[in-house]
Amino acid sequence: MAEVIIKNIVKTYTNASVLALNNVSLTIASGELFGLIGPDGAGKTTLFRILATLLIPDSGSAKVSGFDTIKDYQAIRKIVGYMPGKFSLYQDLTVEENLNFFATVFNTSLEKNQYLIDEIYSQIAPFKKRLAGKLSGGMKQKLALCCALIHEPRILLLDEPTTGVDPVSRKEFWDMLDRLKNRGITIIVSTPYMDEASRCDRIALIQKGKILEVETLENIKLKHNNPLFAVQSPNRHTLIAEIRSFKNTKSCFAFGETNHVSFVNGIDDFELLKEYLKEKGLTDIVSSQIAPGIEDIFIQLILENEAINA
Repeated sequence: MAEVIIKNIVKTYTNASVLALNNVSLTIASGELFGLIGPDGAGKTTLFRILATLLIPDSGSAKVSGFDTIKDYQAIRKIVGYMPGKFSLYQDLTVEENLNFFATVFNTSLEKNQYLIDEIYSQIAPFKKRLAGKLSGGMKQKLALCCALIHEPRILLLDEPTTGVDPVSRKEFWDMLDRLKNRGITIIVSTPYMDEASRCDRIALIQKGKILEVETLENIKLKHNNPLFAVQSPNRHTLIAEIRSFKNTKSCFAFGETNHVSFVNGIDDFELLKEYLKEKGLTDIVSSQIAPGIEDIFIQLILENEAINA
């Protein structure tokens, strides 16, 4: 059963000069942990704000649990828990005061619904008298998640919840999301971190307001399995320039000390490249064929999309 249905959403800013969402359509199943993956400025927050009934699209429609985001905004606000990307709780209130405030807004109480957040709240309870503004990044995110859950929502909208959080806290946060999903809550989470895609049931890759692909991570990797090669040399700047000047190079991007390279004709061109680099005086080359990661696939999809729209 579909919990969220988005049809042909378009949203612009600055007198229609900035296209934030470009004909976006998505269907998200009940109980799904769905990831919206893309860089800053891709349109993730705009889409979340539309689903949370905080923005009205220029055109298209969106339904959350059967409710229209424009006509039925009051009903949606009762069943959705929204955690914005920027920490938006009251920093001059304590942990406990923030929780009590948000419980009161939804006509409930911390005492009545504490069982909903016990597992998460137990980690921040020792700091319940501390001002929210004085918490660490990981603790702030746990408090924000508690406030989003306190009214027992059917759907969670989490906008880049792990941005700026240390790796240990990131893992803990995703473990908590897995347990919330097991309780039947539909979770839509956005992130710029490609490695977090593996924690989602399905993902949508978004760039410049356009959905590039919607699938499971495994199926995306199977679909986009073009040969990819890692090439590196101590002379990194000269190497990447020469690879890009090679006539059959399709793409070449730096990944740390290594360049990830694809070719027009796959492995045949790879052998030609090695000869080409020797002719250019680059003999200390280390190279191998590798499996494309989600970052490589995302770059490939962007290049294909740009070629189509060129």
